[in-house]
Amino acid sequence: MVGERKPICRTYLMCPPRFFRVEYVINPWMDTTVPVDADLAVKQWERLRETLVELGHTVHVLDPDPALPDMVFAANGAFTVDGVAYGARFRHPQRSAEAVAHRAFYAGHGWSHTEPVEINEGEGDFAYLPGKGLVLAGYGFRTAPPAHAEAAETLSRPVVSLRLTDPRFYHLDTALAAIDDHTIAYYPAAFSEPSQRVLRQLFPDAVLADETDALDFGLNLVSDGRHVVLNSDATGLAAKLSAAGFTPVPVELSELKKGGGSVKCCVAELRS
Repeated sequence: MVGERKPICRTYLMCPPRFFRVEYVINPWMDTTVPVDADLAVKQWERLRETLVELGHTVHVLDPDPALPDMVFAANGAFTVDGVAYGARFRHPQRSAEAVAHRAFYAGHGWSHTEPVEINEGEGDFAYLPGKGLVLAGYGFRTAPPAHAEAAETLSRPVVSLRLTDPRFYHLDTALAAIDDHTIAYYPAAFSEPSQRVLRQLFPDAVLADETDALDFGLNLVSDGRHVVLNSDATGLAAKLSAAGFTPVPVELSELKKGGGSVKCCVAELRS
């Protein structure tokens, strides 16, 4: 019998998709021939923000830049632990200026911000399990492996490197998520066999997603330890989370999926 899950109030950073559009291709989900309904994207994003606030969380909002259509994916701008922000350095030039906007936010809010040398895309490729004192870090498509050592030194936390092998899951947060301080959900086939072995050893009680829910961005989720906010298409994963004692909170983000992201991509956690 699963005991009652306890939610923890979180602080998040989001950026509205007022200028969201797909005008270049930097992941397999982007298609410049598919139109984006910008008004609907804003409505869906606003409902996500409202959902997090209704669950008791604090949400800061970063002003979007009309020249940066992917700024809505705020999780990619940095990775924070204990008041330290390890800044992003984007692989693709189309997104590089986003790092400057995030750096200004952290500086303006009194955070210790570290300028990275290595290519990394913030929480897109880093997940923190505070109960284990452990950072999980993805590589293979965006973040460079040397960034894992840089993050470990910056944040004073051990980092476990995990190799992503399927380009559809180009960021760690499309294939794996922390659902409480000790537990993860993930899609095994997104990782190399050695990385799968590491995950099985570290997280024998993980919630395992199937391909359908992974492709529906079900793992691109935000959890407070009880409530799991996830894409409404991922019904199978929602059922598994419910069986494990969590409370799924589905949201519709069909427009933002056109850019290759969903719930987690839109939400950076600020761990002070």
